[in-house]
Amino acid sequence: MSVHLQDHAEWTDPLSPASRELLEHSWPEATRVFSARGIDNYVKGAAALRGLGRGDQLVITWIDSAPQVAREVGEDVVGELATTALTLASRTAGAVIELVLATAPTAARRLGDGALFLQYLQFLNTLVAQAPRGLRPMLGQLDTLFGQLTLGGLRRWATWGAQAHRTNYEEQIAYFGLQSKESQAMLQKERKGTLLVDVQRRINMYLRALWGRDFYMRPTAGDFESREGYRPFIEDFFLHLPDAYDAVEGHAGTVDATELYRAAAAHAAAHVMFTRRPMSAESLSPWQMALIGLFEDARVEALTLARFPGLRALWANLHTATPGPCSTAGHWLGRLARALIDPAYVDLHPWIEQGRACLAEAMPRIHADPNDNNVSWDLGVQLAHSYRELTQGPAFQPRTDLQVAPYRDDNRYFWAFNGFDFERSIAVGHEPPKQVRKQVNLMEFVNELEVEGAGDDAQEIWVLGTELFPYEDLGVSFNESEGREPVLPPVHYGEWDHMIQLERPAWATVQERRPKAGDAALIDGILAEQQRLVGRMKHILDAMQPQGVQRIRKLEDGDEIDLNAALASLTDLRMGRQPDPRIMMRSVRKTRDISVLVLLDLSHSTNDKVAGQDHTVLDLTRSACALLADAIHKVGDPFAIHGFCSDGRHDVHYWRFKDFNQPYDDLAKARLAGMEGQLSTRMGAAIRHATAALRAQRSGKKLLLLITDGEPADVDVRDPQYLRQDTKKAVEEAGRNGVTTYCMSLDPRADQYVSRIFGARNYLVVDKVERLPEKLPVLYAGLTR
Repeated sequence: MSVHLQDHAEWTDPLSPASRELLEHSWPEATRVFSARGIDNYVKGAAALRGLGRGDQLVITWIDSAPQVAREVGEDVVGELATTALTLASRTAGAVIELVLATAPTAARRLGDGALFLQYLQFLNTLVAQAPRGLRPMLGQLDTLFGQLTLGGLRRWATWGAQAHRTNYEEQIAYFGLQSKESQAMLQKERKGTLLVDVQRRINMYLRALWGRDFYMRPTAGDFESREGYRPFIEDFFLHLPDAYDAVEGHAGTVDATELYRAAAAHAAAHVMFTRRPMSAESLSPWQMALIGLFEDARVEALTLARFPGLRALWANLHTATPGPCSTAGHWLGRLARALIDPAYVDLHPWIEQGRACLAEAMPRIHADPNDNNVSWDLGVQLAHSYRELTQGPAFQPRTDLQVAPYRDDNRYFWAFNGFDFERSIAVGHEPPKQVRKQVNLMEFVNELEVEGAGDDAQEIWVLGTELFPYEDLGVSFNESEGREPVLPPVHYGEWDHMIQLERPAWATVQERRPKAGDAALIDGILAEQQRLVGRMKHILDAMQPQGVQRIRKLEDGDEIDLNAALASLTDLRMGRQPDPRIMMRSVRKTRDISVLVLLDLSHSTNDKVAGQDHTVLDLTRSACALLADAIHKVGDPFAIHGFCSDGRHDVHYWRFKDFNQPYDDLAKARLAGMEGQLSTRMGAAIRHATAALRAQRSGKKLLLLITDGEPADVDVRDPQYLRQDTKKAVEEAGRNGVTTYCMSLDPRADQYVSRIFGARNYLVVDKVERLPEKLPVLYAGLTR
């Protein structure tokens, strides 16, 4: 099978021009995540979806979403995703199928496992039969649902709604759209404490810190019926942990879900490190196997505690068995397990004391050869033989008599042994660990051994909060020369699709980047050149300054009598004239309570020169920002200056040149001087990100001032109305959050679309771009009066 697009012409030629163009654009990414077989399924899936006759948008969504799903959970599920879409074609509308495909990357990312994703597809097939009107609104809230529910919790929540509103379609839509109170109540009922996908990276780093190597983890979902989930287990190179944990009660206090994950992962990793020889189960009874497994757990934990004694308190707290009458063999197992891990536990029963003594006697043998697990076999068989004699306890029931410590795995790894082979794990598709950037102080940085040539292949890149230059003054700091460009964690935002009248959840990704620094003297030079304009604005700025307490006179209803007005009215009355009744006055405190965020469009078109001028649009934008920042700084309002551009929906670049909590100093000026124009203009995602920054401010009035030289556009969007409608929705969302959005457009043709996006009174089109530095500060003064 070929990975060249032209070799699949049989399937791609029938596609529409827009679909073929997107496929060509997505092909490099597809070849990175798909094998040759996967590429073949990918192309055939696009052709099959085109054959449904449901429009090009369905095919375009498949082309865009399938590689993302493969990147998250593997290419094996992509064929099932196409089959599900084709199966749904006879049962629901094309817009719903498109939404299934569009939200598939979200489901794959939140589930994190191919097997779970296949169960999710089966769940969709069941739901469309039980609640056909509920599928669309549920998919619209999928990111919210998976942020709080496991797959089992989602199925129970959906099943309850489908059964409760089987014939009432309006209530069905409200339930699955999270609009009804009972829907919210069921969501809270099914909600788990902590999801594995939310702490998985933290647990990975924790295990790497302990053992100096990586362990691969997968979530498992077994809580559809019992809500308890599967116990952890180790299989096929992976540590399988439950997809969610609630906090549990230990004998010394509550253990939160994150700590429970830490305990379970550390115990499973201990098995991988020290259980390295297979154990034969031939001729062993289930009771003997249970005790051998318990001693093997104790053996690997003892070896781990010799290196990391701090783990004892965490593990011991999760053993809650107590002395007393035992009605099951499982209770005896719990008492013995606690006795072997917790030295402070007092249990004087002869069988428990025998187990403790046997393990203590075997400790020299365990430490002499950490890989010898025959000691667990010997101890388990010995304790199994003395059980009946010393306890007279009930018989062992393999299905119900399980260990009560929730962090321990089910020991299938112990009996069905496969050693972990890192090279083989890479061959079956596991990516190597991602590079981590770590902020350190100066002394840590200086004292650490420098590795020549470390870069993209390094596990960690250490960076300083401030710049440090090498002894050889080459003009390049350590932060600039080492590793990749630092970025903050990405933020995902929904995006409105006007064709299906729904929001695509987590559709656009905003990546914040550190702004490049230029020469701060450039900003000071701009202020010097515009000295006449600065002087003309002085009286405007003085009028904007807070004036303290002012008296408002000539009021009919006020706080106190204005003596001068009262005397004048009394005089008029005695002279027979009609007196002025406005003899009251009120004292008003004049203060400014406003936060302003200036959002700059830094797309590639800002590099174009203004007609008849030597300056580019970016130069004039920089000059206008310099004057505006100087004006706001003098007035004293809290303000921020941010910028954005985009390279498709997965990479919206965002810079903070000056933030609310940062002073307007030489560093902020240097960042303004260093801003550059590049790429495209995905305006809606940038407005949502800026709105989130403004919402954190405590000011009574919040203003988002957008400066752009064109309409919303991006490389992955061909419909000109798509991003316009999304930007309009983003502006409406900002308004609902108390943020006033005002657009200053430098596009002379902007009147055709800007009023529909921002409203008739919330925009200004600057026909002569060269007048931008003059108009922007005056506009600010008018908006913030």
